[in-house]
Amino acid sequence: MQYNAALKEMYKYIEDSRITNKYINGVYSLILRKSLLLLGIGSAQIDLILPKNTYKSGECINGYFLIKGGTLAQRIRRIECDLIMDTHSTGIDKILKTSTILSSREINSGESNEIPFNFCLPILKEPYKRGVSYRLKTRLILDKGIIGKDDDWILIDSE
Repeated sequence: MQYNAALKEMYKYIEDSRITNKYINGVYSLILRKSLLLLGIGSAQIDLILPKNTYKSGECINGYFLIKGGTLAQRIRRIECDLIMDTHSTGIDKILKTSTILSSREINSGESNEIPFNFCLPILKEPYKRGVSYRLKTRLILDKGIIGKDDDWILIDSE
C-alpha cells in the first residue's frame, strides 16, 4: 500500500516538473524570439507589388504593399516609400519624391495584409539618361524601431 502511494507521489512530482519545464522553456523561447525581433530577425516583411516596371514621366503608379507577419505579432507605425534617382557615375542618390502612410494596425504572426499604393511620378525633363536609374525604396517601420526594407527598380520614359 505504501509502495503505491510513494509511486503516485513520485509520478505527481515528475508531472509537476514537466509542466514547470514546459513553462520555463516557453518563457525562454518567448524572450529569445523577442530578442531576435529587436535585431530584425523574424520581424514582419514588406514587398511593394507593381503591375509593371516601365512608366512614363508624370504617370501615376497603382500597386499594393504586401506585408507578411513575422514570428510574433507586431504593431505597424508607418510605411515610407521614396522615389530615388541613382547616378552611377557619381554614386549619388537623390530622393525625388516621398510618400508616407501612418498606421496603428497590428499584424499577427504568419498573417498577410495588402495595403493599396498610389504614387504619382514627378515630371522629369530627361528621365531616361545614360548612367541614371530609378528605384522605389520602401521601409516598414514597426514598434520599437524595427525596419523592413524593399527596393524595386523601375524605368521612367519621357511623356
